[in-house]
Amino acid sequence: MQTENGNTTTVERKALTEEQVNRFWTDGYLGIGKILEDDEVELLRREYDREFERAYSGHHPRYRSHAVGDTRILQIIQMCEYNIHFRRLLYDDRILDLIEDLIGPNIQLFHDHALLKPARHGAPALWHQDNAYWRCSPPNLVSCWLTLDDVDVHNGAMQFLPGTHFRSVEHDRLAEDSVLLDLSDKVDDANAVVVPLPAGGVTLHHCQTLHYTAPNKTDRQRRAFAIHFMTPGTRSLREMKYLEVSFEQPVLRMRV
Repeated sequence: MQTENGNTTTVERKALTEEQVNRFWTDGYLGIGKILEDDEVELLRREYDREFERAYSGHHPRYRSHAVGDTRILQIIQMCEYNIHFRRLLYDDRILDLIEDLIGPNIQLFHDHALLKPARHGAPALWHQDNAYWRCSPPNLVSCWLTLDDVDVHNGAMQFLPGTHFRSVEHDRLAEDSVLLDLSDKVDDANAVVVPLPAGGVTLHHCQTLHYTAPNKTDRQRRAFAIHFMTPGTRSLREMKYLEVSFEQPVLRMRV
């Protein structure tokens, strides 16, 4: 825009209000609601289903299936490396604008993953902090959790414990031979907040916020896609190295 003296100024872009930013940093999460149009959701559903069909036939190298009792949660890590539509979603300004308001203008991908809870036997995602798995430093990563189906408490909407992002918690393994972590015996979920969403809706959460999704015992599947963002210069304590810019972990936005 032009000022009265003819100089060009930059219009400040804000996707979140000051109140929303403050609420995120107080509670460790924020429900946003619907950001994708219905036709965009339909396209992503088709591509999501196609990738999982490949997985079921044994042709997807990043497919994982995790058992919790007699239920399962199905996962494809780094969907963006196999499907151009999910690759493009990483760079969507509607998402990056939200993230910029929380971690600043320089944004790098940590990773993404698709999380499918099948109808009737979708497993719970047990209470955990993401950074208990990741062990990143500084622990300031932010996740955008996007659903491609309407979600509520019955089919696996996100549940959060407000204010739990201020410190890390020691986790237990679900079982000796399991990669899953579980805090169920250590968590008082009386104050848990369920965030229902329409298809195309998102929540944002901090990497140390305790969260959970219930088992899906409904006749509806629950297709979710999570994108995890970090600032360049983040270090992996697990691998004892800085997470360098690469095709796997690109810089999604850089402002100087």
